Amino acid sequence: MLRSIIICPDPGLAQRLEAALLATGEVAVCRTLNRYPNAIDITRAIRAHTPDIVFLSFESLEKAVETVKLLDTEATGVQVLAIHQQCDANLLRETMRAGVREFLSEPFERRQLQESLAHVRVLLERKPPSIDSTNQIFSFLPSKAGVGTSTIALNVSAAIAHRPDTHVLLADFDFNSGMMRFMLKLTNEFSVIDALEHSLNVDENLWSQLVTSMEGLDVLHAGRLNPSLRVEGAQIRALVGFLRRNYQAVCFDLSGNLERYSIELMQESKRVLLVCTPEIASLHLAREKLSYLRSLDLDGRVSVILNRCHKRPLFTKEQVEELLGLPVWKMFPNDYVGVNRALTAASWVAPETELGKSFADFAQTLLEERTASRPEKRKFLEFFAVPHQTLASGEK
Repeated sequence: MLRSIIICPDPGLAQRLEAALLATGEVAVCRTLNRYPNAIDITRAIRAHTPDIVFLSFESLEKAVETVKLLDTEATGVQVLAIHQQCDANLLRETMRAGVREFLSEPFERRQLQESLAHVRVLLERKPPSIDSTNQIFSFLPSKAGVGTSTIALNVSAAIAHRPDTHVLLADFDFNSGMMRFMLKLTNEFSVIDALEHSLNVDENLWSQLVTSMEGLDVLHAGRLNPSLRVEGAQIRALVGFLRRNYQAVCFDLSGNLERYSIELMQESKRVLLVCTPEIASLHLAREKLSYLRSLDLDGRVSVILNRCHKRPLFTKEQVEELLGLPVWKMFPNDYVGVNRALTAASWVAPETELGKSFADFAQTLLEERTASRPEKRKFLEFFAVPHQTLASGEK
């Protein structure tokens, strides 16, 4: 079934067209706009609903032509059909000049609609709609509880959002112990759970109610603890599709328990950032999780982040790389005071601090995707040699 949007300042005309379209059984009307939209409205509507067709009223010739130009810019391949209360030869010529080849007028007879839809289908097969979407999706995965993954996810997301013309979403998918609502003192009653429940029919108006906006960063918290929540793969795919079209970058804060939905999110991600600290337990679980992700063919997307690094760590960067078989992509210094100040202020780490600058540098590196090659040397592993067993669950 074709997806469509109606743009018509005459509510009665729009309603009669929608009824006629539904009667054909060939077109679903996803959204009706009762005014001519501006560029922002067009962008939001197109990215939210991904229409094949836009039924555009030519009640105002000037505004309709301007809307056609906006649609050509925002969504190449989306077909525009002109609508009007009556068919006028002069108006028909103007729609043709605007590049609109199909014209529908009342009483919207079934045969007329089907002929126009048949022409549209041919054009859509030749040139399907193309809507801009991002591949900058990053999942933050902890090796174990308490390694600071949520702190890194928040601060890296904020650093990306502070770049010019970069709209970012941070979503907390830890239904066991999600911290984002506490860290930012969020009062929004809606959460990731609501976004998933509406993922198949979310629109731009509903979405603005679900998220909390903070200086270019939109945040979805995890809601109340709900470890038994079931998430369907279709919900994940629909939600991620919506996010790809509406943000320049998306960051997921995962629980570390390797739930099925977490695996789905990692499969949608450009990079999986495995966060660990230079400690025995953390590194052991990091290696176990890498082994599991390798069995799912996800290891090629994994990059290691070493957090809370001291000047004299228990294990050096080189030893960690030997143990995990992956390069350490980034090392973040320990700044207990700075992190706690940020928590108290319900914000991110001050950008002028060493840790704040480190987050900003990493945000730039992350978007540029400059990863190091894998190390060949494999020593120092005997210290961690334990019989392999499947990890039932992990903690954050």
